[in-house]
Amino acid sequence: MWLIQVQPEDAAMFQHPIRKSAFYVSLTGGAIVAALISTTAEAHVKWFAPYIVGAPLQPVETVLRDIWFWVAIVLVLVCFAAARAIETSRFGPLIFEALDRFTSPLWSRIDDYVRVVIGSFFVAIFATGGVYLTPDLKTPAEWVSWLQLLIAALIFSRRTMPFAGLGIVALWLLAARDYDLFHLFDYLALGLGVAAYLIIEPMKDDWRVHRFEVLRWGLAIALMWSSLEKFAYPEWFYPLVLEKPFLTMGMPRDVFIPMAGIAEFTMGFGLLWTALIRRLSAIAMIVIFTSAVLPFGRIDLIGHGLITAILVAVACDQNGADGLLPGLKQKLSAIPAGLAVAIVVFMSGYWGLHLAFYGAGGFSGPVAAEKTTHSHSVEYPHGPQSDIGIGAPPTRGQGE
Repeated sequence: MWLIQVQPEDAAMFQHPIRKSAFYVSLTGGAIVAALISTTAEAHVKWFAPYIVGAPLQPVETVLRDIWFWVAIVLVLVCFAAARAIETSRFGPLIFEALDRFTSPLWSRIDDYVRVVIGSFFVAIFATGGVYLTPDLKTPAEWVSWLQLLIAALIFSRRTMPFAGLGIVALWLLAARDYDLFHLFDYLALGLGVAAYLIIEPMKDDWRVHRFEVLRWGLAIALMWSSLEKFAYPEWFYPLVLEKPFLTMGMPRDVFIPMAGIAEFTMGFGLLWTALIRRLSAIAMIVIFTSAVLPFGRIDLIGHGLITAILVAVACDQNGADGLLPGLKQKLSAIPAGLAVAIVVFMSGYWGLHLAFYGAGGFSGPVAAEKTTHSHSVEYPHGPQSDIGIGAPPTRGQGE
């Protein structure tokens, strides 16, 4: 743990009227955003509720007809526009200065932090046992757990870190033997981002300077992709909301789910935008994932460990470069245009790939009783039992 000591020059910063105002503006804005989106705190549904990835998706036109889908987008656009306006105002540099001063102790050792968290994640996965990389990818193969412990050990030395990165890619490919690709796409971008970081970090500066950028892009794509299941399969979340009704903060179920999906998608999008928007988006997501630990426990803590580590790195990142298309991102009008493009691309990809894998009618596999969109178990007694098991690929049975 790092202790932050306020130096005299730091204290003097808050005596200046403009700097003091900027600091309070940033604190107030951050508190408002955190309060708004913390209501969307929830775990990755596949870890805690039954599902079948081949089940028919909710039609896109149904998603687009939902008024709360658009209400959430408008609210987010207002927040992003306000953040961008502040970033370009006289308060912008002062807010960055305050953020940099607060995060400098961690930023100076951010690589150590990221490596420790990645290593700890794989130790935790080893201790949990019986999974590939994430809680919902079950496997009976004991050697998989030992391979994940080996990956953790390889992270200790910068010389062996690239082998750890290759090990992550190998685990994803091994999981493809047992799970459908569409299911594994949830973890592809994040896995590749972490693997690329481990490979690039020990390299020379020409490559090494991009290590956090690949992490950020991997996480952003993963968040945007996985958020779409809230629109494609809203029924998956019904048992979770039934078991933990406090998650909706009093909102109706069918209001909460699409707004939660938009919050997750747009925060992922925000990680790819200008410096202040991506840092505030990271802080907001840290609030979301941290608040989900209490109701969902250690599985959620372990499962989101890598994500939280990357978000901390983004929040601390003092590199103000805007990366891809910097000139475009400077324009306020580019925010709604960019978000619209992202929604079209990701929704087209999600619905299009599902259609390619499972056909227009989807494929839910054989069931023991009536056909449902979930595979049920004693642990989640929300309907009839399925003979293919929770999370099992719809084209493979338990005995294979």
